[in-house]
Amino acid sequence: MTPVELSRTVLGAVRRAVDAGELRVDVPERAVVAPPGAGGVGDYATNIALQLSRPAGQPPLRVAELLRPHLVDADGITGVEITGPGFLNIRLDQGVAAALVRRILDEGPARYGHSDALAGQVYVLRVPYEVRAEVVADVLARMVASQGARVEIRQQKQQEQQKQQKQQEQQTLHKDDTHEILDVHPVPATQDPTPLGPDAARWALLHPAPSDRPRITAADHLVQREGNPLFRVRYAHARTRAVVRNAADLGFTPEPGAAEPRTPLLPLLTDYPRILTTATGTGTGTTATPHPRPIANATAAPARLARHLVVVADAVLDLLPVTLPRGDEKPTAAHRARLALAEAAGTVLAGGLSLLGIDAPDHL
Repeated sequence: MTPVELSRTVLGAVRRAVDAGELRVDVPERAVVAPPGAGGVGDYATNIALQLSRPAGQPPLRVAELLRPHLVDADGITGVEITGPGFLNIRLDQGVAAALVRRILDEGPARYGHSDALAGQVYVLRVPYEVRAEVVADVLARMVASQGARVEIRQQKQQEQQKQQKQQEQQTLHKDDTHEILDVHPVPATQDPTPLGPDAARWALLHPAPSDRPRITAADHLVQREGNPLFRVRYAHARTRAVVRNAADLGFTPEPGAAEPRTPLLPLLTDYPRILTTATGTGTGTTATPHPRPIANATAAPARLARHLVVVADAVLDLLPVTLPRGDEKPTAAHRARLALAEAAGTVLAGGLSLLGIDAPDHL
C-alpha cells in the first residue's frame, strides 16, 4: 500500500464516519500520511483527527476514536493506535509489505517509482548560465521524465533577449496547454565544485535546499566518514550488495516475508515514488490531475530526493546487523525476509542516486 493509497483509505474512513452520522464535517480532499515521528508507532501516522477537530467541534482525541474503527476494518491494515494529541498510527499487513518488497526487486532501480502518469506532458525548464542551476535542472528533468513527461532545458539568454524569449514561450503555452514552464534559480554556488570530482560535486550542489548556499569543501564531501551524507548513502548501498553476496556464500537468498523487528524502512521505501512526483506537484495530493501544474518550489525536489536517500541509508544501516545469521545460527525465514528488505533498500538507493546523476558502487 503506497502513501497515496493509504491516504485514500484514511479519507474513506472519514467518509464512512460522516455517512454513519458520527462526524459532521466535509470530507477533505487529501489526508497527510507519513512515517510516525517521535513517540509514534507502526508504519505510518496521520494527523487527520487534528485537521478535522475544529470543523467537527470535537477534541482531536475524540475524532481519532471515532475514525479508528473505520480504519481498522480497512483492507491491508492490521492495527491502529492513537498517540499524542490524536495522531492515528497505522500498522500495515505484512503480506502487503512483502508484496511491496517483491515489487521493488522485480522492477529494479530503473523502474521502481517510475510511471507514465505524465505521458504527453512537456515541461520547459529555463536555466541561467550557472553551474548549480544547471545541475538542479538536470536532476529535476530526470525526475519529471521518470513520470513519463518530456522535458526541455533552455538556457536563458542575455538580459535584453529574455523578454522576447518569455513572450515566445508564453505563446507556446497558449497554443498547447500540455507545456509547463518553470524557472530554475537556486542560490548560486560561490566556488567551483569541479575539484570535488563529479559525484561529490553534484551532491554538494543538490543536497542543500535551493534557498541555501552550498558548501563546496573537501572536508564536507570527500572525507569517508559518517558525518558525510553522501558517503553514508553510497556506503549503505554497497553494504546491501555485500550482504546479498555473503548470504549467497551461506547458501540462502532473499525471500520477501514478515521481517522482524519492525523497521522504518518499509514506509520509507513506499514513500520513494511520492518523492519523485514532487518534481511535478502530483505527489502532494491523493491523485494526479490530468494536467498537473508544477508546485512553486519544484526546484526543491532534487534536495528532497537527496535527503530522503540519507534517511533510507540510515534505516538500512540499522537493519543490516541482524540481516545475516550469527555464529552457528542457521538461516531462517526472518533472515531471508530481512535480506530481501535490505536488497530492496539498496535498489531504491541505486535508483535515487542514478536520478541524481551519481554513481552507486557495489564495493566501497
